[in-house]
Amino acid sequence: MEKEKVIAKIKEVGVVAVIRGDDAEHGVKISDACIAGGVTAIEVAFTTPRAHETIKTLVDKYKDNENVVIGAGTVLDPETARIAILNGAEFVVSPSINLATIKLCNRYRVACMPGTTTIEGVLTAMEAGADIVKIFPGEIVGTKLIKAIKGPVPQAQLMPTGGVSVENLHEWLDVGCVAVGAGGSLTGGAKTGDYQLITDTAVKFIEAVKAARK
Repeated sequence: MEKEKVIAKIKEVGVVAVIRGDDAEHGVKISDACIAGGVTAIEVAFTTPRAHETIKTLVDKYKDNENVVIGAGTVLDPETARIAILNGAEFVVSPSINLATIKLCNRYRVACMPGTTTIEGVLTAMEAGADIVKIFPGEIVGTKLIKAIKGPVPQAQLMPTGGVSVENLHEWLDVGCVAVGAGGSLTGGAKTGDYQLITDTAVKFIEAVKAARK
């Protein structure tokens, strides 16, 4: 999928599922459960053992489903980004700003979402060519930071991750975030193998996005 379409799809879905599995197979199961519930933007964190295998499996499995976009998360350096891209990742998310990673993603026209908690970081990421800037950890800085950034930089495309829940999702979208990242609040059922709970929670997240956008 072309980079612009990937970004558009992430914004359309409104929620990126942050997948942290015990192993590659576990990561696939969690992702499947999220997709079944409508959260079709999947960020496989590289804290998952053999994360590249999870990415490859998902890319192959959903290659004919234009609603599903598979990306990589917790990407700390360009080497990891390249591994992810070679295995089919369509977007790359980082917890911080690594200019070499942004440069590599731009070279291969892969959507890049570096993380920061400062307006200086947002501007640095944007000027380096980031497509969306991840605000992380969201629960530490809250929506007030989004408002503060949007004042002088209204064109900033922001996506908070950390502390986002079904209950507070509307607060983030109301202040201008283009999407949110959800980890444990979405995939918590994985701890007990309750994948139906993950699917049910995904449905609630999508409903919350639709309600917030009305």
